[in-house]
Amino acid sequence: MEEHVLANSLLWEVSIGEFILVTMALGGGTAWMTGRAVASTWRTPLQLAGYMVLLGLAVRFIHFALFGGTLLSGYYFVVDFIVIMIFAFLGMRYTRAGQIATQYSFAFERAGPFGWRHKSN
Repeated sequence: MEEHVLANSLLWEVSIGEFILVTMALGGGTAWMTGRAVASTWRTPLQLAGYMVLLGLAVRFIHFALFGGTLLSGYYFVVDFIVIMIFAFLGMRYTRAGQIATQYSFAFERAGPFGWRHKSN
């Protein structure tokens, strides 16, 4: 019998397409929306990180169930976790910038999609 050989890389375990689909598109999209939800309720980045641990476990399960990846791979869990945390924090920061510029419009204005600055009088 021929043994199945995985094309391991530093970022993906099975293939780059699988990594882009599962980790970046599905996991990243869900992380972005979770970041926005956490920001809209004025919760902390630490709470967001806790949610991302759970999402990271779900992403690892999808890699395992659909593409034959390793379920309990600590290294690839950390890779997936870092990628989804980036998406989550960007979603949180995007929403938080809008909140600050809207709720404190007397003192702040939006400065790009992820920031705000003091209004100049």
